[in-house]
Amino acid sequence: MKENNGNFWIVYKRRPASLAMRIMVIISAVITAAIIVSLIGYILVNGISHIKPELFAWTFNTENMSMMPAIVSTVYMTVLSLVMAVPVGVFSAIYLVEYAKRGSRLVKVMRLTAETLQGIPSIVYGLFGYILFVVMLGWSYSFLAGAVTLAIMILPLIIRTTEEALLSVPDSYREGSFGLGAGKRYTIFKLILPCAVPGILAGIILAIGRIVGESAALLFTAGTVAQVPGSIFDSARTLSVHMYALLSEGLYTDEAYATAVVLLVLVICINGISGLIAKKLVAR
Repeated sequence: MKENNGNFWIVYKRRPASLAMRIMVIISAVITAAIIVSLIGYILVNGISHIKPELFAWTFNTENMSMMPAIVSTVYMTVLSLVMAVPVGVFSAIYLVEYAKRGSRLVKVMRLTAETLQGIPSIVYGLFGYILFVVMLGWSYSFLAGAVTLAIMILPLIIRTTEEALLSVPDSYREGSFGLGAGKRYTIFKLILPCAVPGILAGIILAIGRIVGESAALLFTAGTVAQVPGSIFDSARTLSVHMYALLSEGLYTDEAYATAVVLLVLVICINGISGLIAKKLVAR
């Protein structure tokens, strides 16, 4: 053990830059973990004590400030956005990796476009959705306008993560499948996609987190009406928008902290369920 420690320090004496990098990585990890723990602790301490049964009433009013309509709207918004974005994103990535010529100008342009769109602030997507869907198409502030805007927002993320997952599958798998006489479509859907499922699901989980935590884009498209939407053209608010509305009014800070706790638990549950589904698919 002492000999190993001695060799350890000898290596770093010869390469002091490596020691400095190791120290900075450790400090960064400790700071990141401390920030996460402090944020979660702050939310739980200030929010758990304010969770009351009336906050889960089915109908919202100024007396109970119920978050139940926002919870239902959040689930609906997440599902509808994923239904629109995931198939388009996955099949776009399949075309770029499996059908388009590797290194072609089209592939480079698509990658650059997707990476650029990932860095655009969400409020810009909200303004785009407001102009196109709310004003030009006449959807008004509606559940559909918000869902389509979020689908457009998470589409570049799904394309890039799926593309990287497909590229991580060795070419020997494709060559072996073609050598055994399998067609391209069979190879993609029976061999390549199952191997890329963990990476694809990781991208979907990231997309879910962005949908659940989004507020700026939805303020301009879905509106802030605290009700369970009866149709896709009704206005609705998600949990993040509900929390923003409570805090902006300045009268319901306690209820906003309670909403933050529920939002945190909802994100953890969604990520946990997605992780279990990913493990089962990988095991198959």
